Formats: sequence, structure tokens, C-alpha cells
Amino acid sequence: MAIITLKNDALTVKISTMGAELQSVCDANGVERIFDANPTWWKQHAPVLFPVAGGLRDDEYLLGGKAYHMPKHGFAKLREFELESSTDTRAVFLLAGEAAKDAGFPYEYEFRVKYILRGNRLEVSYIVTNLDEKTMYYGIGAHEAYATPEGIEKYYAVFDETESLKSNVLHGNLLGHETIDLTHDSDTLPLKYEYFAVDAIVLRNVNSRAVTLRSSLNDRAVRVEFPGFDYLLFWTKPGAPYICIEPWCNFQDWVDTDKDITQKPGVIALQPGERRIHTHTIEFIG
Repeated sequence: MAIITLKNDALTVKISTMGAELQSVCDANGVERIFDANPTWWKQHAPVLFPVAGGLRDDEYLLGGKAYHMPKHGFAKLREFELESSTDTRAVFLLAGEAAKDAGFPYEYEFRVKYILRGNRLEVSYIVTNLDEKTMYYGIGAHEAYATPEGIEKYYAVFDETESLKSNVLHGNLLGHETIDLTHDSDTLPLKYEYFAVDAIVLRNVNSRAVTLRSSLNDRAVRVEFPGFDYLLFWTKPGAPYICIEPWCNFQDWVDTDKDITQKPGVIALQPGERRIHTHTIEFIG
């Protein structure tokens, strides 16, 4: 495992080759903007979720009538990536060949995670290439944890559009069809620990493709733009000093799923030889 550093006048960014996981973003004032992975709360900073985001029923899916094991959030976060290329402000991490093989994911493929630092913005791209001769089914998601040292209830999320937000209720790792109303005709979601007593906020029908995390105590903010993702999640643990803002392409299995991966909402069917890029951009303000 190695730590790769990107740096400009605005930000210093550290990324691990293990899971191609973002470890730290420190601004020009020396303020750490990413959660420090204090194991009292959570041992991670920002895992990359591939080849599935969220949980599957019985940790498996069906493809062609055969069951394949797949743990929650996939396996990429536990794999050592190769540093394919880097400059002072850009790094590309590659998972391919033997390192990419998994009994639960029967494909030949390449998976790249690219970080580009532009001023106070960090562009994160997930690049998936199908090298196989058959259609490849996958999901993907981001899971960055932003530091909220004063507790999340001093923070609020501002959406680019007016929203009437409903979160589906989680039953363990699976999604129920019942919903909880969070906002009505508003662009602002005040953050409350009570929302996370069970697990996460799961927004399946969000109209905005950008959201800004703001503090009631200072001018620092984080803006996340996610044009290539249909779903948005928020997650923390009650009392924890971080909030995860997570753009996903798929979401957790329904509680009553038949496990057929080809019918899973949000799953991507990548044709042989096809490449798909999923990009979200994080702007660190103040």
C-alpha cells in the first residue's frame, strides 16, 4: 500500500492505492475536510463501491440462474490498485488482471479511479471497461465522509433545486417500499442524527444533481456535483463527527427482490468492448 499526494495552492489531497480510497483533503488554512477514520466511529474515509453499491439479499445475486456471492458495497475497496499514472494534480489507479478477479464477478474487465485536482475542486471519475465477450452487469457508488467536528446537527444540505424528499426505510441492508417524508417544497435539509438511527437516508427521486453541505457556525462548505448518478444517500452514525454524501448509480436490493441482477434498478449493462465513465466533483469552499 502506498499513499499518493496531489497538491496545488488550494488543497492537499492524499489517496491510498488500497481501494483507490481518498484519505485526506486539507485546505490552504490547514483544515482537514475529510473524516479521519477514527475507529471509534468508522474505520474508513471514502471507500469506492464497486461492482455494487449497497447490500444484496443474502449477499448474492442471480445471473443466468446461477448464484454469485457479493458482499455489501462490493470488493474493490479491499483490493490493491496499481498507480497507472500521476502528476502533481492528477492520479489514475487501475484494478485489472489477477487483482481484479473475483468468483462473485465473472467478467474480464478494467476498473480505473481517476482523481484530478483543479483549484479547490476534486474531480473523481470511475472508468469501467468491459474486456469480456458477454454483457457485464455492475453497480457503482461514492462514499466520501466529510468532517463535521461539531456534530452534523450544526450542518444542513442545500440542494440545487426545490425538493420534496422522501427516504425509503432500510431493513438491515435491504430497502423497504415504505418511505419517510423529510422535506416538502424546500431546497434545504437540516441534518439530524435521528435520521440515522436505523442506517441511511436513501433518496431515489431526487431532482437535483448537486448538493452543498453548509455549516451554521462558519463559511466552510462542500459542494458535490453528481450529474452521472441517479440516486443520492446520506449516512453517518448517531453522534459521529462526519456525514457521508454518496452518489450511487444503483441502490440496495428491495426486501422482496428476486435477486436477478439483470433486473436490479440502476444496474448498468455494459456491452463487450464498451467503456463507461461516472464522474462526480467535490468543491471545497471557504
